[in-house]
Amino acid sequence: MAMFVHLTTESRIPRIRRNGIARLRHAAGTSSEGVFAVPVTRNFYASHQWLRELKRRNQGSIAGIYFRIPDEQLVWIGHYGQAHRLVAAAEAVAQFANAEDPVGWEVVIPRRIDATEIHKTRPLPQVIGWRFSPKAKGKPPFCTCKFCTGGDYGSAKLRKRLGSPDDD
Repeated sequence: MAMFVHLTTESRIPRIRRNGIARLRHAAGTSSEGVFAVPVTRNFYASHQWLRELKRRNQGSIAGIYFRIPDEQLVWIGHYGQAHRLVAAAEAVAQFANAEDPVGWEVVIPRRIDATEIHKTRPLPQVIGWRFSPKAKGKPPFCTCKFCTGGDYGSAKLRKRLGSPDDD
């Protein structure tokens, strides 16, 4: 059975342990709704890469919900913002583990995860992963206006340094 990790706020853990992961939402690039997850591999960073991007929403500490699904379960796999492919869960894990650069990849399971499928929950270090996009480190943001960067840590300094269009 393939193991995946779903990242969510720590405050939701008791409810998820009781009811499972039931929140379904439309997944970009797929033709169905589902639960977002990443395969658990030996590369801890790759398996938990979405943490800092999710943490940007400032909803509290993020925890990992580890669950197993049958190997033959069909899932959507692909890079976020691009078209996903429908494959078996075991094949998705293999593709993710063997990818040259798995950063930015995601899996969408097109059904709810039952509470009996949850293997464990775990608090995670809050500094894992990337923000904005996987390759954003060292690149200036696309737009530095107050609307796009409003509320982000250090946004005033960033606008001053890069010359925001609304500083006039």
